[in-house]
Order: sequence, then structure tokens, then C-alpha cells
Amino acid sequence: MSRNKTRHLTPRQRTLAKLFDVACYRNNRGMVWSDFVTMAAIAISNTVDKDQAEEREKLYLQLATKYNEKELEAMTRMFAEIVEGLDEDPDRDLLGELFMALELSNSFAGQFFTPYSLCQFMASCNIRPSFLEEQIDQKGWVSVNDPACGAGALLVAFANECRKRDINYQTSVLFTAQDIDPTVAAMCYIQLSLLGCPGYVVVADTLRHPAECLDDRGLIPAPGQTVWYTPMYSLGSGTGGGRRKC
Repeated sequence: MSRNKTRHLTPRQRTLAKLFDVACYRNNRGMVWSDFVTMAAIAISNTVDKDQAEEREKLYLQLATKYNEKELEAMTRMFAEIVEGLDEDPDRDLLGELFMALELSNSFAGQFFTPYSLCQFMASCNIRPSFLEEQIDQKGWVSVNDPACGAGALLVAFANECRKRDINYQTSVLFTAQDIDPTVAAMCYIQLSLLGCPGYVVVADTLRHPAECLDDRGLIPAPGQTVWYTPMYSLGSGTGGGRRKC
């Protein structure tokens, strides 16, 4: 990883990069990143999504067997750094920025994530004065969707824009996302989950297999899809949703 790539990273992201190097000592960097975010996503999901917990736990253990104690310890510390990083600075694409700085995009079909500053601008443009408040007053909640979510930067920016306007996105917004790549979908899921966003991430090709729902409000994804439900969604939120309430 070049020095030029890391100069814009925060101290927390630099710590993550160093821990990632430890985890990659014996293995391919792209594979390690994919395994790490998948295991982190499973660790979050299995606290609330009991329907898929057994199958995902098997996958977690299968992935973990590739790594020795030192490498797994580095991954554990990485997860803790992500939790603390998003808690102290929620208004950034922590994982997406790190992904690009680590030059992992070359391992995943040359992906390039939209810079967070642009996502902030797009989010601010899409929240017209009083529009969200009116919709929430009328319907109780609003929804936002990103059909090619990547690491979830646009949705994270939307959540932060709501917060700046004193809109409680944890009770008044449903976040839905989709991406064909399970690795970046896991990144999006981690960030939405740790920021307390109620919603879900569907892993599928949006053009060929757009996410389907059982209801016309988009609250209940249809069965047969790979879906990651955030803890805030699974536990029930003010959006009238939650798997336990629908």
C-alpha cells in the first residue's frame, strides 16, 4: 500500500490497515478482506437473525479455520476498531475509504466507490426542506434505497444528513440496499448495522434480479433471496417494520 494512498486516512483507519497487514501475513489480501467482513457481518447478524444463524455460523467457522491465532486476534481487533471508529466519527465511509486505500478494489473487478464528499452532496440534494418531515408526519416513516450500494456510503451520508436536520433515522427511515458482490454488501451491512440504521441488504444482481418484497411498502423481503437484516430492523423500529412485527 503506497504512502500516497494512506495520507488521507484517519488514525483509526491507519490502525486498521496495520492490523489488516498482520492478518494477511500468510494469505491473499483480497481473500482475507472478504473473509473478515463476512465473519464480521455474521457476528452481527447472528445476534438477531435466528432463522439464518445456524447456516451462517457454519460459514463463520469454515472461514475461521484458514487463520492462526495471531491472525484471528488481528481480525478481532479490527472489528473493535470499526465499532469505535463509527461511534466517534459516524459521518464518513470508514470501510469504503479503507478498501480503496488498501487497493483492494483491483481484487474485486476494479470497483471504484463514490467519494463520501460526493455522497454527502447527493444526500443533501435529495432531502428537500420540510419534505422528509411532511412524509414522516403523513406516513410515519420514509424509505431510501441504493440498488448498487457498494460499502453503503450514500446511505450512510443520508443517515447523517437526517441527523443534521434533527430527523431520527433510527425510528423514521427504512434503509434498503442491494449489490451483486457479497463482499461489499457485507461492508454496507456492517456500517448500516453499527450506525443503527433499520433496514436490510440484498445480495443479488439488481438488473437481473431486483430485490422483491411481499408487501408494497418494501418492508418484508420475499423468501429465496440472500438478505442481511440489520439489528435495528430485526428488533423492530418506528418504521412499522421489524421482522418480529411484520
